[in-house]
Amino acid sequence: MKKPVEIKFSDEAQKVYGELGQRALSSKADRMLFDAINKKIDLIKSNVFYGEIIPRKLIPKEYKRIYSVDILLRVELPCFWRMLYTAGDNENKIKIIAFIIEILDHEKYNKRFKYRKR
Repeated sequence: MKKPVEIKFSDEAQKVYGELGQRALSSKADRMLFDAINKKIDLIKSNVFYGEIIPRKLIPKEYKRIYSVDILLRVELPCFWRMLYTAGDNENKIKIIAFIIEILDHEKYNKRFKYRKR
């Protein structure tokens, strides 16, 4: 039997998600992005390892420190946005938790992973 996947958001990811939801009412681009996030969340619920695994050596130190992340997955979104999450069993191992750490645009993503402009 497959374990259910519960989606949780960090405070920062929840804030961005909520803001996109509000702006989606009046902005086509934000609506497209908000809808894409919801579709990706559904895909994560059906396969918790849907995203692309980021090599451990590239996981930002602050994610390790704040969220105790040892596996990080990336989902690409429209307009060069990214959603980063981690996954694992909860304490009683009845369900799997997919914890959305951050939803960020391309520029913030590059800063977070210390990529440089060419």
